[in-house]
Amino acid sequence: MTDNVLLVEKQEGYRVLTLNRPDRLNAFNVSLHLALRESLEEVANDEDCRAVMITGAGRGFCAGQDLGDRDPAMPGENPDLGATLEEYYNPLIRQIRALEMPVVCAVNGVAAGAGANIALACDIVLAAKSARFIQAFAKIGLVGQARARGLALTAMPLMAEQAEQWGMIWRAVDDEALMDEAHSMMRDFAKAPTFSIALTKKALDAAATNSLDTQLDLERKLQREAGRSSDYLEGVSAFLEKRAAIFSGKKL
Repeated sequence: MTDNVLLVEKQEGYRVLTLNRPDRLNAFNVSLHLALRESLEEVANDEDCRAVMITGAGRGFCAGQDLGDRDPAMPGENPDLGATLEEYYNPLIRQIRALEMPVVCAVNGVAAGAGANIALACDIVLAAKSARFIQAFAKIGLVGQARARGLALTAMPLMAEQAEQWGMIWRAVDDEALMDEAHSMMRDFAKAPTFSIALTKKALDAAATNSLDTQLDLERKLQREAGRSSDYLEGVSAFLEKRAAIFSGKKL
């Protein structure tokens, strides 16, 4: 990857992607955007990869956008921030959400601005207890209106344990236990019924905007797909035979 801004670690059944600009608190520049998107595309096309973890190098997860790349005081600079979203952040968020496998974010320090949004776009967020989330969460719908507006307008840092209590993240863990906990979860996902998990993600994503009738129809469709998968066959067989299931994670 360009300038080693992203570290890629292949484990059995899963992959770890580490944002690697620690001197800039892993703030996003164009190189990091392109490297992460390229790796996520590789993950999506790798049949042996059944889960992906995103984390950060050094003392922080991600400080958001590298403002040095968007400084309006620079000669000749008049940055189009809308274009930045359209060309870089929006495709990245869509790419993360579209992955047909669990996406775990291990937040090892501050997650600010776009860094917080990227973390919260993942399926499961584990955060070190010292981690802080700083951003506008109103668009994400993770907390009630009063809290969302307060966080959006004051930019007050939210500690990981409070984020867990509010239901914004899955768990806050001791700093020294974060990566062990994350890798343990990844190993479990690497043996899970990945195809069925992908269908569950589709149902959950659609539920926020679907009517009841539309959601019920979708769930019928997805249940039909799940019932025709090799994972369903293995799961039922293992249950009846009173043994542990060995899932392939594939449709057929």
